Amino acid sequence: MIIHLKKGVEQDKANAMADELSAFSIEKNDVHVLITSSGIKKLDTKYDGLVDETFLFENDMQLASRDYIPDTREVTIGGVKIGGANNNTMMIGGPCSVESEEQITSSAELMVELGVSTLRAGCYKPRTSPYSFQGLGLEGLKLLDKMRSKYGLNIITEVRDSTHVDEIIEYADIVQIGAKSMYDHGILKRCGKTDKPILLKRGFGTTLKEFVQMAEFILSGGNDNVILCERGLRTFETGTRFTLDLCGVAYLKEYTNLPIILDPSHAMGYAYGVADLARACTAMGVEGLLIEVHPNPKLAKSDASQQLDHSQFTELLGSVRGVAESIGRTIV
Repeated sequence: MIIHLKKGVEQDKANAMADELSAFSIEKNDVHVLITSSGIKKLDTKYDGLVDETFLFENDMQLASRDYIPDTREVTIGGVKIGGANNNTMMIGGPCSVESEEQITSSAELMVELGVSTLRAGCYKPRTSPYSFQGLGLEGLKLLDKMRSKYGLNIITEVRDSTHVDEIIEYADIVQIGAKSMYDHGILKRCGKTDKPILLKRGFGTTLKEFVQMAEFILSGGNDNVILCERGLRTFETGTRFTLDLCGVAYLKEYTNLPIILDPSHAMGYAYGVADLARACTAMGVEGLLIEVHPNPKLAKSDASQQLDHSQFTELLGSVRGVAESIGRTIV
């Protein structure tokens, strides 16, 4: 249940009611909003003088539900708006990892040349093997900050664990919570306390309900700027790295009010199929694409097989722009 209290209700009364109902309490537009279990269907009459409106739900997909907010939420990243009444599809390009200043500068210059607004690159890498490249850490963040200052790009980078979440929030325009960190409640709750846009990636063995409930941790902390990212599920198939769940994307578009970005690079796992997937993703009318691009993929320190070179990315961008235009959307 989501409960909107009447305007003018004192903070102490709102807090007392939240405590009694074991509810989260946030304030939106001078209105106290309480969010408690969807299992609660009726309030005690003693709250009648405090309550303006209630919303009932069948499960704990509440703040993200179109039954609460019917329209897709608008999220602003720098000067770019996605969701809401906008028909923008945000292209996010860049390497898997920041490896050197020369490499990330080359990537940033390509994005500027092609009119792409947002640069991606990892600094803290949650690798499956302890012997793989772990990222440059704070040094990488400072290089990304330099790219933003020099080229005017938005920056998205991933938080690996709660030890450096504050650093990521400080430097990034979009904070990415990766598939392996999706269940980290420390990260989720901390990201709920900032107003920075949060890109939440779906775990590769996660149901849609679990995925949206992890987004609810961020939303219930007070941060409305949450973006969902589908990046592929682990199935019986081994010919591709993962299986991109486009059926799940259709479900999320229908039932949730959150913008959706798709990651065909991680889903496919191999550069040869990324452009085809990107066109299919664009045709679904989603709010963004996340594409891995490297100046020389053969020399990449992580995820070399799925990263496009600059000419491949340029060709991909041209083709997805055509698809976007055909359905009334614009690549930004």
